[in-house]
Amino acid sequence: MSRLGRKPVPIPAGVEVKVADRVVSVKGPLGRLEWTLAPGLAVAVADGQAKASRAADDPRSRALHGLAWAELNNMIVGVTKGYERTLEITGVGYKAQVQGRDISLSVGYTHPVVFTLPAGVEAKVEKQTVIMIKGIDKRKVGQAAADLRGIKPPDVYKQKGIRYAGEVLRKKEGKTGK
Repeated sequence: MSRLGRKPVPIPAGVEVKVADRVVSVKGPLGRLEWTLAPGLAVAVADGQAKASRAADDPRSRALHGLAWAELNNMIVGVTKGYERTLEITGVGYKAQVQGRDISLSVGYTHPVVFTLPAGVEAKVEKQTVIMIKGIDKRKVGQAAADLRGIKPPDVYKQKGIRYAGEVLRKKEGKTGK
């Protein structure tokens, strides 16, 4: 039994949750998100709370029950507060620039790497070495941050590259000379 799935999700003032044809839509001050429920799941909205429920008690339904709760909670937080990931660029001459929907990265390659942001995600560059990614969809923000980090992951020896803010890296020792 999903322990979180049993708890109702509180709906703050200014947020509207609707369920129609197994599509849950959440509308708030920052925007609107939609999610399709898996078969065998239902969401009921009453008294300023949303509660996920399931029809069967098989392992798949139990797992999806918790997923439905988490997805609903993430959507409500997204349309009220939004999500943000911060990336840091470390390395001599490494920098980033935002040009509309594109981020141009100079990270040690012979050419600048251009990354196009997905719809619903915004980016801001501070001091040319800090990238802040914002949006209302937690999945899109996290995936955009992971894709950016994947362009130049931190090196284990010199730790140059793109990393999440606050990420602790393990540094390897280089070869010892004779």
